[in-house]
Amino acid sequence: MIYKVEFTPQGLDDISKLDKSVVKRIIQKIEWLAKNLDLIIPQLLKGEFKGMYKLVIGDWRVLYTADFKKKIITIHILGHRKDIYKKTKHRRGSKSEEE
Repeated sequence: MIYKVEFTPQGLDDISKLDKSVVKRIIQKIEWLAKNLDLIIPQLLKGEFKGMYKLVIGDWRVLYTADFKKKIITIHILGHRKDIYKKTKHRRGSKSEEE
């Protein structure tokens, strides 16, 4: 089943700052994830990112949550692997914090 994909404001801001070729690769992988999430075991994160999953696209990372009942993937943060976990401490801004 295909999942609906949503972006948080931070996710949209992050993707808007990336090069077009990188964005294309990331979008293709997110589309693949939306079609195949029920067929894979997502990579669950720990610590301050507990409850989030990561999607790996080369050197880039997408941090997301998934509502398996409603079939919604929410993209929270995108970035280069060397920076994403350092910078995100103060920018998380996810829906799960508000609930």
